[in-house]
Amino acid sequence: MKRCPTCGRSYTDANINFCLDDGELLMDSASSSGNSPFADDSPSTVVLDPSRQTNPSTWQPNSSPPQWQTPSAIQPREQFGIAANLGQRDQTLPTIALVLAICSCFLVCCSGGIWLGLPAAVVGFLGMRNADSNPTRYSGRGLAVAGMVIGIVTFLASIVFLFFGIITR
Repeated sequence: MKRCPTCGRSYTDANINFCLDDGELLMDSASSSGNSPFADDSPSTVVLDPSRQTNPSTWQPNSSPPQWQTPSAIQPREQFGIAANLGQRDQTLPTIALVLAICSCFLVCCSGGIWLGLPAAVVGFLGMRNADSNPTRYSGRGLAVAGMVIGIVTFLASIVFLFFGIITR
């Protein structure tokens, strides 16, 4: 027979090790001494010997922690295949080519394609060449192609308009 030392409830089942009411470890009634159901010969608290000091030569209780030292010069690590310049790439020439080409569209009839379409095609070609030769520094290949194509079309249209203007006079 087993007895709970906390609540005093008795259990006849030998397979039960913990009290079903409060979860306390059950004690054998034969190990209990005295008439009280709560009497126990074992000490209630286990006292351990004091812990030993490990590695006493390096531990200093009054020393301050070492100060963080900043590195004097940090060199960025350049990984293979990744550009060192992670900022925005230059797309000035392709933007200028597209703006000139769009402006030349509005001035095709009055020979604006000659004065704006041809420079749009040249600047678009230069922007496309930059984007192809150094893609880590330059971008905007699509803008450059669009400016170049529109510039060529408006240049040719202005030439046609100019030719028909001369013939009809």
